[in-house]
Amino acid sequence: MTKNDISSTTTYEDTLQKPTAVLVLADGSVFYGHGIGREGTAIGEVCFNTSMTGYQEILTDPSYAGQIITFTFPHIGNVGTNQQDIESALPAARGLILRASVTEPSNWRSAESLQVWLKKNNLVGITDIDTRALTARIRDSGAPSGVVCHVADGKFDLEALSTEAAGWAGLDGMDLALEVTCKEKYVWKEGIQHSAFSIQERKVSEGSHIVAIDYGAKQNILRCLVSAGCKVTVVPAQTSAEDIFALQPDGIFLSNGPSDPAATGVYAVPVIRSILEKEIPLFGICLGHQLLALALGGKTTKMPLGHRGANHPVKDLKTGKVEITSQNHGFMVMPETLPDNAEVTHISLFDGSNEGLCLKDKPAFSVQYHPEASPGPHDAHYLFTRFMEMVKGDA
Repeated sequence: MTKNDISSTTTYEDTLQKPTAVLVLADGSVFYGHGIGREGTAIGEVCFNTSMTGYQEILTDPSYAGQIITFTFPHIGNVGTNQQDIESALPAARGLILRASVTEPSNWRSAESLQVWLKKNNLVGITDIDTRALTARIRDSGAPSGVVCHVADGKFDLEALSTEAAGWAGLDGMDLALEVTCKEKYVWKEGIQHSAFSIQERKVSEGSHIVAIDYGAKQNILRCLVSAGCKVTVVPAQTSAEDIFALQPDGIFLSNGPSDPAATGVYAVPVIRSILEKEIPLFGICLGHQLLALALGGKTTKMPLGHRGANHPVKDLKTGKVEITSQNHGFMVMPETLPDNAEVTHISLFDGSNEGLCLKDKPAFSVQYHPEASPGPHDAHYLFTRFMEMVKGDA
């Protein structure tokens, strides 16, 4: 097999220096490279993300729990890291795979290099991998289980690593929301940060009270809610309907999150159904979208590849407009399973999959993509305004 054959693996001779890291897939494929971040081993589902920017946001997005991210863009690390571009206090991803070595940062916002940040945050990574070949492999065969191992002396027990990768159960049927949710309720007060592309920041709004159920919420979603004019209280994923109602919310938000929605739905669906019965305005994003569909009696299924990137075109069926969206999900709603009172509002122009729904008889809607991530840059910010209008009874 040649080095460029997507079914082959890299060998010791393919590397310019002695390898200090290895990627082993569940089928036994081995890719040698060089380690970054902490020494050790990380196991998870190997996926890829096509975004050209935002690697720090991606690594800290709680929706990536249980996954090892292959970055298709080769220049990762060139803008360094900072404390503003994070979506959670600790990274949720289990590891990362890069084409080229991390370079020294060259950006005025950088506080420290990616290499230092990875070590501080206990992340294992591998560089000098042919990410084009790996991405093509994932595209053709689906996202495999894999292990990244980083050891300075380059001594790997490949048989043990292959057994570990093959034995990992995968994300199907796994509930990881409980790993990334908050431990107790809190009030979120920060609005969107000032930048050349942001909407106006607001602090500690005294407007409508929104309770956000945290299945793995990104911080920028909470910022968008505050900037839209909300007081935001965040509650853990398993908070009961009674405890939510006791907070006297004007609206309820279902957050994004990781893993199989059917597993999270065991405890989330009864709560969401109680919310729908009360007819409290409801807005869901990503996992929140899938959980709303399950609460309506719909079904979800695992996608062969998933959608992960910042260039996904989505059509709003009500307006005909096309939005450039940021996405990160491996499961999708099956629209044919939705009840008659649910209306499909958005579809992917990549594969026609469901990207949004609303109810005809209740104040509830949701989208699969991430309107807060601003790839358009503001194509989908109207959804927060739509939610506020619904909360205020103007919709």
